[in-house]
Amino acid sequence: MSATAMRHSLNAMSAEQPFRVVIAGGGVAALEGALALAQLAGERVALTLLAPDAQFTYRPMSVGEPFSFAPARRYPLAELAAHAGARLLAGSFAWVDPDARVAHAQDGTALPYDALLLGLGARVRAPFAHALTLDDRRMDQLLHGLVQDVEGGYVRSIAFVAPPRIGWPLPLYELALLTARRAFEMGVTVEVTIVTPEPAPLHVFGAEVSEAVAQLLAQAGIATALAAQVQIPEPGHVLLGPDGPVLAADRVIALPELFGPSVRGLPAGEHGFIAVDEHCQVTGVPRVYAAGDATDFPIKLGGIAAQQADVAAQAIAALAGALVSPAPLRAEIHGVLLTGTAPRVLRASIASGAVVRSEMAELPDGPPPPKIAARYLAPYLESR
Repeated sequence: MSATAMRHSLNAMSAEQPFRVVIAGGGVAALEGALALAQLAGERVALTLLAPDAQFTYRPMSVGEPFSFAPARRYPLAELAAHAGARLLAGSFAWVDPDARVAHAQDGTALPYDALLLGLGARVRAPFAHALTLDDRRMDQLLHGLVQDVEGGYVRSIAFVAPPRIGWPLPLYELALLTARRAFEMGVTVEVTIVTPEPAPLHVFGAEVSEAVAQLLAQAGIATALAAQVQIPEPGHVLLGPDGPVLAADRVIALPELFGPSVRGLPAGEHGFIAVDEHCQVTGVPRVYAAGDATDFPIKLGGIAAQQADVAAQAIAALAGALVSPAPLRAEIHGVLLTGTAPRVLRASIASGAVVRSEMAELPDGPPPPKIAARYLAPYLESR
């Protein structure tokens, strides 16, 4: 069948019955996918959003909560689903039967689909037994006491540590900069060190950003231990390599290590992540797509999750008969670095796995731009 005949056939089918799309997840990838499909395919698709929570939390801003920033905002998923024309189901995704085209929820609900988009997120684990592992769902609860101890002069040294596999390092740098700034404001001395396997600060953004961030850290009096093969054999002792040296710290704060969801019914990827192609289709599995931290894309960032969701939505909309030409993923990394003074906007373009553009700019006075750069989700949240 020719492409034109196939499109006419799909159009006839959509006139009789909308193309069923099931979206699993309640984070950036799932919500961006729902809004994108509503825009690209409209009434051609019947959307079902299976989400484990009733609210979406703007988690990138939780890093400021221990420092008395405004709490991360929360948005009702029912409103977003209604805006996208989606049916909202409360529940967690369990597994998928690709041959039967049925997604299964943990409560046993079976959801037949014509296309499935998985925005499941990653699983987090504590990489070190003798460190406090960050969790952006309860950042204030974890770090409020530490900030108070810094203000009171009870803590003299802090190590902020990244595990061997980093999904997204930016929060570690923000916490280090915000802590150093708070100590300066309180007139106390705290030795702050970032320990990371990266060859340069925020290496993911490329050379220009790395150099600029290195200058920011130096100005703030923050030390760095780069290319570190970290071990923490006991509390307060950070081993920077197999044979040392050892960094002593009153407190050790670590990023979590991320693992994929290991979805039953899909091919097993490294560390449980879902392998996807350039259109975010699960490798070797027709009509099943994935976006966000659950995929094998190495950078775990809300903006990347949104870009993947947009790419998947284009492919799904085309399957549903919409006049859309699916484009492959061309990753653009956007970040807002909170520093305790003026925020910085960081940008990088990725091509063939390498950074081809790297830049950092200081923001003028006023509210910073959204931390999550998402074509459809960001304007929706801003309007709320």
